[in-house]
Amino acid sequence: MKGIILHGGHGTRLRPLTHTGPKQLLPIGNKPMSQYCIESLKEAKVTEIAIIVGGIGANKVREYYGNGERLGVKISYIEQDEPKGIAHAINLCQNFIGDEKFIVFLGDNIIQKSIRDFAQNFDKSNSDASILLCEVNDPSRFGIADIKNDKIIKIIEKPKNPPTNLAVTGIYFLTPVIFKIFEILKPSWRNELEITDALQLLLENKYKISYNMITDYWKDTGTPEDIIHANGVILEKMESYFYGIKENEFKSTGKVMIGKNTKIEKDVEIEGPVIIGENCIIKSKSKIGPNISIGNNAKISQVDIAKSIIMSDCIIEGDLKIRNSIISNNSQITVTESNNKNEKIFLLGEGTKIIF
Repeated sequence: MKGIILHGGHGTRLRPLTHTGPKQLLPIGNKPMSQYCIESLKEAKVTEIAIIVGGIGANKVREYYGNGERLGVKISYIEQDEPKGIAHAINLCQNFIGDEKFIVFLGDNIIQKSIRDFAQNFDKSNSDASILLCEVNDPSRFGIADIKNDKIIKIIEKPKNPPTNLAVTGIYFLTPVIFKIFEILKPSWRNELEITDALQLLLENKYKISYNMITDYWKDTGTPEDIIHANGVILEKMESYFYGIKENEFKSTGKVMIGKNTKIEKDVEIEGPVIIGENCIIKSKSKIGPNISIGNNAKISQVDIAKSIIMSDCIIEGDLKIRNSIISNNSQITVTESNNKNEKIFLLGEGTKIIF
């Protein structure tokens, strides 16, 4: 089998984070979220992968992943000139797929469960497609599957009155028959070729669609809140390690992951789960965690940070409480006032500088 990862889209709900790059490169647990998709495919023995790129930051995707050798896979890139829907993007891969079965990942989907068994079962099955479903609290946000007698009878995109709460996750197991369906697929009201409409056409044309349930964790990371939540879940699953430098003992509880050459000064409190990258400086009187990711080359001084993502090359200093925030690469926050105890929430694009 081969794999496809969709890495396009505008990421409008995540602006200003996505003004300078695609949302799928935003880090969760100090790794781009799309890297989890690649690793999941590799674990399922899928090593030939096409990444669909387009729009802002397409070159950043190529620069980061290259030919895939670093991750033990072979990556090809396919351009989508503008967002015309998931089905349109998949259809661009017809030559890449040939006559093989394949797996499609939306690059902003985070799943904890291995897809290896799902992939193996699909490869041996006579299903024309297979989807993963997950129960959600807000089904009107998703494509929804209606199931009767253990069979999918209908798939609907973002219904106003959902018949079930079974969301179609952004992971699809497909066969080349889907390309025949794309030939008769019509654009939706959004003028996009919807994958849910294509799946519905498969059903209407008497093709077989099987399904499996995800019962642990799946997240479509479409909003800052989704990303912060997924970050906390990923961190909780990691194993603690320390490759940094201790100037003096510091207080830590829970799972703590510290990268190479990161210096932790005295009187620092760390409450896991927390991951801190390489070559960082965490200065005295800082309080870090819980649910915090800090990228490489960051400098944190006297700051109280929880439930947030701080990317690489950031400087944050001063008497400040930060909560539920995402701060992009190369940003700087400096507090000159003393005793600033009010909690602050930031959503900062790359290179932002704030002094107050």
